[in-house]
Amino acid sequence: MKPRSRREPLRKRLRVGPAPLPYYPEREPGVGAREAPRGRRTPLVVPRRWVNTIIGVFLLPLAAVSTQTFFTVFSRETIHHAFWASEEFWFFALGVILWLIAFFGLPRPYVVYVFGHELTHAVWAWLFGGRVSEFKVGRDKGHIMTNRHNLWVALAPYFYPIYSVAVIILYGVAALFWDVAPHTRWLFLALGITWTFHISFTLLVIPKGQSDLSDHGTFFSLVIIYLMNLFLLTAMVILTAPNATVAGYLSEWFANASLLAGWVVELLRMLKQVS
Repeated sequence: MKPRSRREPLRKRLRVGPAPLPYYPEREPGVGAREAPRGRRTPLVVPRRWVNTIIGVFLLPLAAVSTQTFFTVFSRETIHHAFWASEEFWFFALGVILWLIAFFGLPRPYVVYVFGHELTHAVWAWLFGGRVSEFKVGRDKGHIMTNRHNLWVALAPYFYPIYSVAVIILYGVAALFWDVAPHTRWLFLALGITWTFHISFTLLVIPKGQSDLSDHGTFFSLVIIYLMNLFLLTAMVILTAPNATVAGYLSEWFANASLLAGWVVELLRMLKQVS
């Protein structure tokens, strides 16, 4: 391997596949494990994954409150405000059903998923000011080479439904030239298909082991992925349900958070009395 200049940024390889695929960063010449000078104590270094695991544990109450709030808002809109009877709901649900039939009954388009997965890595690397020097896609795995790597670049394919975003962008561009309002139902049909495509493949590849997750701690990464997907689903309900509002959601969220905090305080009080 040709030695790199010290000014050349560190590049990391991001991959997706059915088996654990580690990163392969290129290192500066001569940089590696060094012996600590005699007479000096080596500082204690806490692995980043340990820290991320602790953060993930503290994020669990946030996930619990957000989940409870989502189902409360969704059930209220569905039952009391007849959201289930809206055209948007039914066409989105039809898209979900059509994709599930295709996913379990037809050959799975792995190449389409891998392309979207790697493209999402690239898009988020660009969003953070990075550049992509290599982009490869195969039938069941692929990779990019980028000089920008962080948590969001690594995990973006698991919470950013790039094909759903593409559908929304195409719909918005079409709206600039044509009256697309009478065809909104097809937008929700396409969103149902592409969003379920995203969720189904995400659930399929995560148990097979992904370096995207393990690099930052698998438990912590799963909590982040869950929260981001829940946030996206909540946003979809708020935007489409006629009576759902951001203010109403936040009010419900803080009420549920208050109940959870009271329950935790009461539990700690009981444990203190027992001890």
